[in-house]
Amino acid sequence: MQEHFHFTTDPAKLQKQYAAIFCFVSAQLSLIQMYLHRRNRHLVKQEDEVVMAVHLLGKLLGFSSERAWHRFVTGNLFTNGSFLERSRYNRRCRALGFAIKWIRHELAKRGQHHAYAVVDSLPLPLCHPVRMQRVKRFRGIADMGYCASKKQWYYGFKLHLQVTNQGLAMGYVVTEASCHDVKAAETVMTQIPHPYNFGDKGYISHALREKLYEEHQAVFWTPSRHNQKHGPSKAWEEWIRKKRKVIETVFSILVDQYRITDIRANSIAGFEVALDGILLAYSLVTLGLVER
Repeated sequence: MQEHFHFTTDPAKLQKQYAAIFCFVSAQLSLIQMYLHRRNRHLVKQEDEVVMAVHLLGKLLGFSSERAWHRFVTGNLFTNGSFLERSRYNRRCRALGFAIKWIRHELAKRGQHHAYAVVDSLPLPLCHPVRMQRVKRFRGIADMGYCASKKQWYYGFKLHLQVTNQGLAMGYVVTEASCHDVKAAETVMTQIPHPYNFGDKGYISHALREKLYEEHQAVFWTPSRHNQKHGPSKAWEEWIRKKRKVIETVFSILVDQYRITDIRANSIAGFEVALDGILLAYSLVTLGLVER
């Protein structure tokens, strides 16, 4: 039954990726082990480092189904039956959500030494458009919003993300789909402040620009609209457009390779753990700590 889940390209590469993630996670967890208290810890079947490394490896390989990923793990990495059952594995991942978020945040701090940062938003649909009116998933939390790039409405969330010129993910916020980019911009850019930031036309706000500069010493540049009286030169607009291309590349990678828009979690905790795992796995590859 598990033949379908055997790795078909390079088992050695799979083991190498798992070992690299495990070594990194082990070193980081030793710094916050005091905050990971739980009852009967001496009875756990797998250590926290193993569970977290397996979780991150699944996000690195682009698995969106936890059921399929668990069967893959038991058929390729832990063939002797020593791995956790699926429900317990999922509970352990959610319990380690704080550790995953903390490690990702510490990695993101390295972006403060990069040249500049770019902020933008990405739709995270939770269903196909035809089901928007009757979907019950995250009802009361998610809502309907408009995706200008695809020119269509969708039901779900919106990911507001800040990345550096080298593609490293820094601050992020998840809001309902109808949230305007300006409302979440300050929260995103002040989690890990960078002195130089770029945004698109959706972030045009004189009040936002002044507040970022006065309170956080952060400069924020955006292109101008066509109806503005005193617009900058075309050379300036082209310069900003080239600076912003990096975040479009990052979004393309997150969608195509890490399947960030296909998260199947049905709880907020599960959704958050999956999202943090994707961003952490992507950051490890971006910084050259793990080979994709």
